Amino acid sequence: MATMTLPKEGQIIVDIENMSMLKDIKRAISMLKGVGKITVPRRKKLYSSYELSLRDLDEGRVYEAKDVDDLFKQCLN
Repeated sequence: MATMTLPKEGQIIVDIENMSMLKDIKRAISMLKGVGKITVPRRKKLYSSYELSLRDLDEGRVYEAKDVDDLFKQCLN
């Protein structure tokens, strides 16, 4: 007869639709037997278009064209 070895720890990912319930959900999950710790990853900061353009400017991703024809030449080459 073969024996099965269970992993020492696992992970469950929960999608929460209503973030106002996060605190209650964390409390309820922590009451379950065998739950070690609960971590909530921080969300990535969403940048506005203006902030992204300033970032492009700082990192040198800016191009100049004399007119529309010059712009098309640069884009197509």
